[in-house]
Amino acid sequence: MSESPTTPEPAESAEDTSRATRLTAEQIHENIREPAEEEMVRPFSSLFVSALAAGLLIGFSFLSAAFAGSLVSEPYRTAARAAAYPLGFIFVVLGRNELFTENTLEPIIPLLHRKDLATLRRTFRLWGILLLGNLLGALIFAFALARTPMVSEALQPAIAQLAVESVEGGFGKVFYGGIFAGWLLALLTWLLAATRATGAQIVLIWLCTAPILAFEFKHSIAGSVEAFYAALIGAQGWGAMVGSFVVPTVLGNAVGGVVLVALLNHGQVVAEQGDHHPWRGFRARR
Repeated sequence: MSESPTTPEPAESAEDTSRATRLTAEQIHENIREPAEEEMVRPFSSLFVSALAAGLLIGFSFLSAAFAGSLVSEPYRTAARAAAYPLGFIFVVLGRNELFTENTLEPIIPLLHRKDLATLRRTFRLWGILLLGNLLGALIFAFALARTPMVSEALQPAIAQLAVESVEGGFGKVFYGGIFAGWLLALLTWLLAATRATGAQIVLIWLCTAPILAFEFKHSIAGSVEAFYAALIGAQGWGAMVGSFVVPTVLGNAVGGVVLVALLNHGQVVAEQGDHHPWRGFRARR
């Protein structure tokens, strides 16, 4: 008896091939959730030192933007500053240091997945440690820039000009600008989870952080370096810098990251996970 002819496998469609070259939204979601679960239970010392390093390194965004702006005439100053601004973020992200604004997305994904008070407490613990470390690092960098010969005297006017311009606006405007900066940084975290290529990561960091300065959005940690510097040189008061800049940017960044990225991007995969309401069934699990 002759063997029946083998049925040929159906050719892979162009759509299937295209989808295979990229991670799905659910895969990106899991790439964020699993490491975030581990980050939330790291020891205080590990998180704090990483956050301190991030606060120090992010100062190079402020410094490099001021330097780039000093090299060009007024019509091109904002563009030059924006082009150089991502430097500190590149250092922080590629060095895997902990930045508060990246973590407006990461711990929220496990929280929405688990929906328990224990995860909520770990989220607030993580945010508190990171903010403390980030802001202390920002203060140290600003002090070195303002009170030590870290850079030449010739560059100080450009640094002071950028600092004063960046912290203006008042509570409401700063809070609103902070929402968009938080959105971009949390979006960056989501996009980075889709690739391991270092070159692609650098491009994504640049694309997501250059608009912060270009469009006068407000980043809580990089902006705090500017705010602390302005206070240290006497251009602004400490109370105004904390109450009218640091506080509203932290709140704005949190809103932008949690609402515009975490909730929306979790929402697009929640149906596949069998849970149609991100906050339904919130439990007091220990």
